[in-house]
Amino acid sequence: MPTAHDISIDPLETLDARFRAAIGAAFPELPPEGIETHIAPNRQPKLGDFQSNAAMPLAKKLGKNPREVAASVVEHLDLAGVAEPVTAEAIAGPGFINIRLLGDAMAASLTRLDTERLGVEPPERPMTVVVDLCGVNLAKQMHVGHLRSTVIGDAVARLYERLGHRVIRQNHVGDWGLPIAMVAQKLVELQQGGRDLANLSMDELNVLYRSAQAACKAEKAALALTMKVGGHPKAEAELALRIADAEESLERAKQRLVKLQSGDAESVAAWKRIYDITMGACLATCARLHANVTEAASAGESAYRDELAGVIDDLVTRGIAEEDGGALIVRVDGLKEPCIVRKSDGGYLYATTDLAAIRRRAGVLGAERIVYFVDARQSLHFRQVFGAAHRAGYDRTPAGEVAQLSHAVFGTILGEDNKPFKSRSGENVKLSDLIDEAIERAGRTVAEKNPGLSEADRAPIAEAVGIAALKYTDLSTERIKDYVFSFDRMLAFEGDTGPYLLYAVVRTRSIFRKAAEAGVDLDAVASAPLMLEEPAERTLALALLRYPGALRAAGESFEPSRLCAYVYSLAGAFSSFFDQCPVLIADTQAKKMSRLRLCSLTARVLTDGLETLGIPTVERM
Repeated sequence: MPTAHDISIDPLETLDARFRAAIGAAFPELPPEGIETHIAPNRQPKLGDFQSNAAMPLAKKLGKNPREVAASVVEHLDLAGVAEPVTAEAIAGPGFINIRLLGDAMAASLTRLDTERLGVEPPERPMTVVVDLCGVNLAKQMHVGHLRSTVIGDAVARLYERLGHRVIRQNHVGDWGLPIAMVAQKLVELQQGGRDLANLSMDELNVLYRSAQAACKAEKAALALTMKVGGHPKAEAELALRIADAEESLERAKQRLVKLQSGDAESVAAWKRIYDITMGACLATCARLHANVTEAASAGESAYRDELAGVIDDLVTRGIAEEDGGALIVRVDGLKEPCIVRKSDGGYLYATTDLAAIRRRAGVLGAERIVYFVDARQSLHFRQVFGAAHRAGYDRTPAGEVAQLSHAVFGTILGEDNKPFKSRSGENVKLSDLIDEAIERAGRTVAEKNPGLSEADRAPIAEAVGIAALKYTDLSTERIKDYVFSFDRMLAFEGDTGPYLLYAVVRTRSIFRKAAEAGVDLDAVASAPLMLEEPAERTLALALLRYPGALRAAGESFEPSRLCAYVYSLAGAFSSFFDQCPVLIADTQAKKMSRLRLCSLTARVLTDGLETLGIPTVERM
């Protein structure tokens, strides 16, 4: 006989367990792992809250009539304490089994949900999860391409924190190597020319990065073509001179890199200035996005520079790495392309640093799960690195467990021309400019909808609406998919948008302000008996009870869009409830208090869901 202990907060989980037991009892020849219950919300609520469509695929597998299969399942089905008894009359059509939950059982589950943690109990054994996110490069502005890696990575980190796990964020900064040495050389030259680097801006640093790259780029191909087709001698001479200048600039940059690697004070000071300016701008932008990326969470390539030689020595000593054409490679099972860990000239690569990072994250930090939020173009790179790390045993924790390494790929943000989103000049759009425009447009929309708001009241609301619009559009899109960027669509107050969800939260909170003004004892709401009599009340209750499961599903799949879909469906259920079930003018005091408790739970779950996504909320709009 089932007990209260096997009743989950989410009725879908309980029904799934009960139906699995019934199917196993009815057809013992079926392997337990092959049983599927096919339970989903009923599309015809008048027939029940849920429906199992398991009979049809079972009948095909067993070679029997689906209604007979359904009848056998019903005969062994025990829904005591969860739903009304299911009889043969509950079987519809070719074998659909309809289930109607008990109102008292739903109310009891809602009471269990109505706790500080909203029914999400911490795991018995929390994991350590490392989330690799953001990934900026020194001397370069954060642009639209950094939006997804930052907000999706932060949302998944928040999901794991909300589920009770230990999360370590890692902003893997590109802060080492020849490109940075090129910029450092430029800064040293500027300083030697009398420029005070204390007031150097991020925009100026970005320009210096481009000019340093251009200065070191030799136009050898252009000269070869000019000579081949018989170009003008003067043009050839000018090209040759430019190539000589570029080679000289590149040589100076290489010398600067050697000085930087050896700890030369002047070079380190220039590098530190580049780092401070870039990271100051990066962390400020992340803070504006309400993304929890801090200095403590930032570990650049430079943090691993002293470990790279040791990684190579270890791979060679244990026979994991081998020479190939002068380079050092690690062959990976299932891939034709090996993982190159050292170039033929002795230089290290991104893969070398990533291997060192995995070794530290699993072996030192104890990460049992490491998730990388990097776009899909790096898929082969991570397959190579993960394979090499596994061969080397770098993915093992101090306890000897193999860490789960995952590359959570994401799609591209597109312009209205369905090409990667760029500015009119064809350059990457600065992320700070994108945020500014989102907030500015949100401010205009808020002013139109509520012209009585003062500027002081409107500014924080515009900021929250703009950020909610920007982030929700990104997070609500299935991670792997591209999406077209549109301010008009994302700032709409209707439909599946951030502003709509903020408005839903505001509606729940406004009810309590009005209740307080009407003299309702709000302290008594938390203990009010729940009455789930109207269809809209039951629908809202069922939506609320899905919250713990929605959080777990979103976390396990690294898919914030699942949580977005949940909060949107909850907001829709609340809207229907609000329209169909009067709250403050309910016909009895008991109903009023019950509905206020439903409103309170909805407000808390919506707010918690949005905060878990990293989306700010407001009290008024």
